[in-house]
Amino acid sequence: MTGIHTSSAEPRHVLVLDDEPLILMDLEFALEDAGCKPLTALDLVEALAIVNSNPISAAILDVSLGRGQTCEQVARALAEMGVPYVLHTGDLDRMDEGVRNLGGTLVPKPTPAAVVVARALEPLAIRQD
Repeated sequence: MTGIHTSSAEPRHVLVLDDEPLILMDLEFALEDAGCKPLTALDLVEALAIVNSNPISAAILDVSLGRGQTCEQVARALAEMGVPYVLHTGDLDRMDEGVRNLGGTLVPKPTPAAVVVARALEPLAIRQD
């Protein structure tokens, strides 16, 4: 059986940005199950504070954060730092062109948390049989 394992003995710090607490919690548990340390944020301000004060290996970003906010600023900061991220969203088609051009891996909602986490960790992982 093939599995994905992080390539470091230290837990990977993974930013999770989502404005829905239940989704955030589900992803947090899935990251812990994968041996990672989740750094969670419910809004843009929290996420930017985490990005500016923590080493981050990867990120899972909800695109639409409510009140007209998107993850664009966080995604651009992560891209500048070379941190891989996934865009976890159910409404990418309603986003403006700037958000569509963010890059990152698109993982549509709903997708099971373990699958979202696996996609986020793929750039950091080594495959072992």
